[in-house]
Amino acid sequence: MDASFNVGETLTITGVPKPNAKNFIVNICSSDSDIALHVNPRFNHYDDIRKVVFNSCQGGTWGKWSYGQSFPFEEGKEFEISIEFKSAEFLVILPDNSVFRFPNRLGAEIYPMIFVDYDVRITSFKIK
Repeated sequence: MDASFNVGETLTITGVPKPNAKNFIVNICSSDSDIALHVNPRFNHYDDIRKVVFNSCQGGTWGKWSYGQSFPFEEGKEFEISIEFKSAEFLVILPDNSVFRFPNRLGAEIYPMIFVDYDVRITSFKIK
């Protein structure tokens, strides 16, 4: 999606995980190989069952993986995720209102690309 995301803005995504979902992603990027924030709710993907995984990727190389404390997603049930872009970090607010802080490792103040993909149907997408 071509929608630039700037410091001080909040991205809110509403969607529904598909039946038998394995995982879906929300990526905030400056290019295909430079991902400032990778949010990956995993129902059953790789060795992760019901975990939310966070990372960044620079020049195609993934950083250190981080895991959220909760998994507030259900197949077929609508959810809302908000991401607040502070200069030094992203605040990811999950559907249960838990907050995960992730550093802005790439350091940019504008990210021109946002991808949402895999086992999810998006019903709303807003940047304010």
